[in-house]
Amino acid sequence: MASSVEFVKYVCEKLKVAGEITFKRMFGEYGLYCNGKFFALVCEDQLFVKPTQEGRQILEQYNHEIIEGSPYPGAKPHFILDDFEEEVFVRAFMGVTYEALPFPKPKKEKASKKIKEERLPLI
Repeated sequence: MASSVEFVKYVCEKLKVAGEITFKRMFGEYGLYCNGKFFALVCEDQLFVKPTQEGRQILEQYNHEIIEGSPYPGAKPHFILDDFEEEVFVRAFMGVTYEALPFPKPKKEKASKKIKEERLPLI
């Protein structure tokens, strides 16, 4: 079952205390970005956040149960976050996660296609 866009918008609204949260449809589910940096997936109406050591420390500090799972078969385990109500926790967790994750690599420019010359036969 795919995630509902309403749930994705709800999650984005709750996480916006950490920065500009945007989403993009990916493979039938949704990818979430914070200030342009990819940090999470929403799959089957669950939030899967990329795991970082810093994020784990915040989960422990705020006494949140550390739940891990894969957003899809074959994926690396992510943190499953189901409590978005506590703004102080969300800001701290998202802040350290954001800082720990790398920015996406710049996309390479596609090489321009060379136009093949068509030679006409000599008459």
